[in-house]
Amino acid sequence: MASTTAVDVVMPQMGVSVSEGTITKWAKNVGDTIEADETLLEISTDKVDTEVPAPASGVVTEILVQEGETVEVGTVLARIGGEAPAAAPAPAAPEPATQPAAEEAAAAATEGQSAPQPEPTPAPAAPAPQPAAADNGKAFVSPVVARIAAEHGIDPSQVPGTGTGGRVTKKDIQSFIESPPQAPAPEAAPQPEPAPAPAPAGAPAAAPAPPAAKPAAAPVPATVGTAQAGESLEPMSAMRRGIAEHMRRSLDTSAHVTSAIEVDMTRVVQIREKLKKEYQAAYGVNPTYLAFIARAAVETLRDYPWVNGELRGDQIVTRNYVNLGFAVELADGKGLIVPNLKNAETLNLLGMAKGIAELARRARDKQLTPDDVAGGSFTITNPGGYGTFHGTPVISQPQAGILGTYALVKRPWVVQDALGNDVLAIRPIMNITLTYDHRLVDGALAGRFLHDLREKLQSWGEDQY
Repeated sequence: MASTTAVDVVMPQMGVSVSEGTITKWAKNVGDTIEADETLLEISTDKVDTEVPAPASGVVTEILVQEGETVEVGTVLARIGGEAPAAAPAPAAPEPATQPAAEEAAAAATEGQSAPQPEPTPAPAAPAPQPAAADNGKAFVSPVVARIAAEHGIDPSQVPGTGTGGRVTKKDIQSFIESPPQAPAPEAAPQPEPAPAPAPAGAPAAAPAPPAAKPAAAPVPATVGTAQAGESLEPMSAMRRGIAEHMRRSLDTSAHVTSAIEVDMTRVVQIREKLKKEYQAAYGVNPTYLAFIARAAVETLRDYPWVNGELRGDQIVTRNYVNLGFAVELADGKGLIVPNLKNAETLNLLGMAKGIAELARRARDKQLTPDDVAGGSFTITNPGGYGTFHGTPVISQPQAGILGTYALVKRPWVVQDALGNDVLAIRPIMNITLTYDHRLVDGALAGRFLHDLREKLQSWGEDQY
């Protein structure tokens, strides 16, 4: 049923540490009819991109925040139902002076008296003193803004804020970093003009010399954000900014090292072929190679808690659970998000295959919640679907490792025949990499982890996992 009273649509709280969001797209315009739970707009935060459903059915009467704007949690974005706001009345034209006043002024002038002067308008009261920068709303900044400021050595109180009460938003500090204020160039001290020579006696006085023309201003060089010939510019999305910030921070934080190993996937290929029809017919899910590797990785992590851990200050954090993240491509390669399966150690192969497929679907449909992308303990990225055979992924902070899986390629491989002789065979081989934080994980530990992971994959039994 359509709402007869106005219902506010507010910026939702998308996680404890998320204090603001950016409007990326409005799905409806003012005057459009919308049903409850139908998508009204899309928002982006530094954690997740998601769709915001309408809280009620009715007509969209107001849109208060435009696409591209970043606002705080709780800000009213739009209204559904009620009446559209009336246009503000035009200001009334000032009335002409009254006739008696004009006649009085004319009579006074005729008698030689000065016309009465109008009473002076009282001066407006002095504005109340504004609070200092430390108290104008900038003293409190969101955790995201505080972190960006700390990373770039910026005092947030020096950044012009456009948020409520002058609060500095994420957009403000990013603009400040990209275009810092330029210090004014020191002005040259004025040179004294030479005194004019005295004119000879009786000579007429010379006319003063015209002032010297100011030099023409130097041409302003093209800025970084100016497109050159053959170039085009597009603004970074909120997600792209978040990815860039996270990747740079990870490289600045962790000591990245990558180790690789080759795995004979013959057993996995054989078992997958047997299970594929059964899983698709009974459960509607495809048991991908990624599901096999993820299940084996979780089993291996049981024996390597540091690979599943993190550094927290000068403490080493280990866990008895695995929140397994998966890098999911969005927007034709222009976006990336890493949701994770909570307590992946409790899932068998079928559960893992279902969980991976569901996470990927929700990520692409923008249905993830902040909880889906928070709390990961280990990540797998799978660029092998595009044919790549090696890579050096960047660790997702604050984790200690990320596993890379690559193209499955048939290659000549040395195996032993029934007599124990070395012979060549054609085998499906996959490269798997482990990028790890060398502050916590040493090369030997990473090597043993990869060795044990390979053994699990190469000896996979039909009743395993």
